[in-house]
Amino acid sequence: MNREMLMLVDAISREKNVERDVVFGAVESALAQATKKLYQGDVDIRVAVDRDSGDYETFRRWHVVPDEAGLQLPDQEILLFEAKEEMPDIELDEYIEESVDSVPIGRIGAMAAKQVILQKIRDAEREMLLNDFMSRGEKIFTGTVKRLDKGDIIVEAGRVEGRLRRSEMIAKENLRNGDRVRAMIMEVDLTLRGAPIILSRSAPEFMIELFRQEVPEIEQGLLEIKSCARDPGSRAKIAVLSHDKRVDPIGTCVGVRGTRVNAVTNELAGERVDIVLWSEDPAQFVIGALAPANVSSIVVDEEKHAMDVVVDEENLAIAIGRGGQNVRLASDLTGWKINIMDANESAQKQATETDASRKLFMEKLDVDEEIADILISEGFTSLEEVAYVPISELLEIESFDEDTINELRSRAKDALLTMEIAREENVESVSQDLRDLAGLDPALIPKLAEAGVHTRDDLADLAVDELTDITGQTADEAKNLILKAREHWFAGQE
Repeated sequence: MNREMLMLVDAISREKNVERDVVFGAVESALAQATKKLYQGDVDIRVAVDRDSGDYETFRRWHVVPDEAGLQLPDQEILLFEAKEEMPDIELDEYIEESVDSVPIGRIGAMAAKQVILQKIRDAEREMLLNDFMSRGEKIFTGTVKRLDKGDIIVEAGRVEGRLRRSEMIAKENLRNGDRVRAMIMEVDLTLRGAPIILSRSAPEFMIELFRQEVPEIEQGLLEIKSCARDPGSRAKIAVLSHDKRVDPIGTCVGVRGTRVNAVTNELAGERVDIVLWSEDPAQFVIGALAPANVSSIVVDEEKHAMDVVVDEENLAIAIGRGGQNVRLASDLTGWKINIMDANESAQKQATETDASRKLFMEKLDVDEEIADILISEGFTSLEEVAYVPISELLEIESFDEDTINELRSRAKDALLTMEIAREENVESVSQDLRDLAGLDPALIPKLAEAGVHTRDDLADLAVDELTDITGQTADEAKNLILKAREHWFAGQE
């Protein structure tokens, strides 16, 4: 019987073009499954087949787990202290094995064993095909629509399949069986049956790769696409940079009579593409990203990573775009939060900020309005600037003598110290249940405390926009944190 098994293994190995070890592994799995049926519990069985003689041994085994963890699977696990009583030198995550009677091959249900072996072979073939495909280094998957699977589209390329999820499709596309499809390979998930290659037609990476294929200068290193933002199927923006002064980045990507950009647009269901010149200067980059709107002025807030962009009335609608599309894409492209406003709104905001700075200086530095206005006119907006900018810069202010400057710096430092002590006391008042909230970045605790959020319930009561104003998080991050804070409200109701 053992010799017959060896002959069977060799025959399957040659027929299916897989390694003998893979077939042996399938046989061992079939024997192990048959042995498990002889036991009441969910035991762990290992079968070892000798590759030369065909002889095999069967073992029941127990996984060694920490004492404090307890037994989650009593039929398969053993605590460390018990394991050491049997094998003093055994370590965590090792196994204790006990030899048990082997099931004769002749008693295995032939159909069950065959199914296990064939499934193992199919898995091995699938993995070989997948590895061969991925070894080519292709980034775009090209195939035909084979079928629908729970809303996803299965795309076939030869004997390899990819999965294009509904969320990764272009909304207005209507793909049918037999249609030819191109999509970006985002990841490979071997746990998915049938179609382990995850695809996307809506990802910014897909547009970047399409341009790379259409524009040889990108592959040659003369041009580089620095970033991309998309509203799939509608509009997109890409930022390009030339590494060769002789190459016009925008014109090169557009191509003669728009041939290159049109090829990308046609592939993406008519998605219009704005090509923007990338710049190291964030303000210049944002101005370019907001095209075709003309920008009147721009104010950069490094701390909040935001920009106030002023446009005239004629350009306001263009800068914002339909449904806020233009400013949203520009923000995604540049990585900066962009606030579009007209001249009146800008003046009102500037007046509000000036009033706030004036009040701060008058209150914390104990100075009159005239001195506060001088500091503001010289560009000072915070106590930190007054306290710690080089004294040489302060000495350049004609209205102040050296004694006045030293006094202002001293008062600013004292005020900052007092505020820090008060802030620490405020943070100490934050409850432990809020501090222990999963997903809460400890760096946010001072901001929450300053806003009067001291308990988990305080946080749970907030609206998403209120939390984003306090912490500067994205809406999704704030929403998830609030939902986490509310979990204890519903615990035990199910």
